[in-house]
Amino acid sequence: MPCDPLRDLRAWQERLERLAAQHGTAWAPPIDVYETADRYVIAAEVPGLTREQIDLALQDSRLTIRGTRSGGGPESDTRHYHQVERGHGSFQRTFEFADAVDQNGIAADLRDGVLTITLPKAATPPRRIQVT
Repeated sequence: MPCDPLRDLRAWQERLERLAAQHGTAWAPPIDVYETADRYVIAAEVPGLTREQIDLALQDSRLTIRGTRSGGGPESDTRHYHQVERGHGSFQRTFEFADAVDQNGIAADLRDGVLTITLPKAATPPRRIQVT
């Protein structure tokens, strides 16, 4: 059988994708995280996901983003893919912040395939400590 580098590359790619799927994360969206003086902002590229396919949870200062992109993946029995670059299946990403977050002020917006989450920092007044 002659060597076909493209076929071999596709076979390796399929193996890696199956391995990743077995470990619960078939893909992860690219994400930017930045901070200003009064807030943290997370921007995640999630094209093709609807609001119902995204779950956000905040515990203490940790935000977890979960989502599932279904359909069209390599698991389809009726399709023979020649190349798969778009991730399908479930993902989960967790971010921990140094400052406390104002849980009541968090906002999430999904527009044009970009999920933007704004987490205001909790304003904590300085605590006066009495010397005895």
